[in-house]
Amino acid sequence: MGGDWKEMLYAAEKGDLDLLTYHIKMGADPNYQHPEFLTTPLIESIRTGQLHCAKYLLENGADPTIKEAFGPHTPLALAKFLKNKEAIKLVSAYLP
Repeated sequence: MGGDWKEMLYAAEKGDLDLLTYHIKMGADPNYQHPEFLTTPLIESIRTGQLHCAKYLLENGADPTIKEAFGPHTPLALAKFLKNKEAIKLVSAYLP
C-alpha cells in the first residue's frame, strides 16, 4: 500500500482534499481500517461533515457499505444518525 493511511484519515477528518487526493493517488486503500482506529476515511469524513472529501472518496473506491469496526455505523447509518440530509443523499447515490 502506498501513501500514509493515518495521514489520509486525518486529511479526510479535517477536509484537506489536496492531501487526501495525494494519498489516494499514491495507492492508499480508502477501505482499510487500521487496528488503532477501526474506522475508514469515508466514515470519518461524514462524521466531521467534510462531504467534499466523502464525495472524493466515494468517487475513488471507498465502499459505502463497510461498517466501522469500533461502532455500529455504516456511512449511511452514520449520516442518518447525524441527521445530515446531504450526506444521506451522497452516500445513497453510491449504494448498490
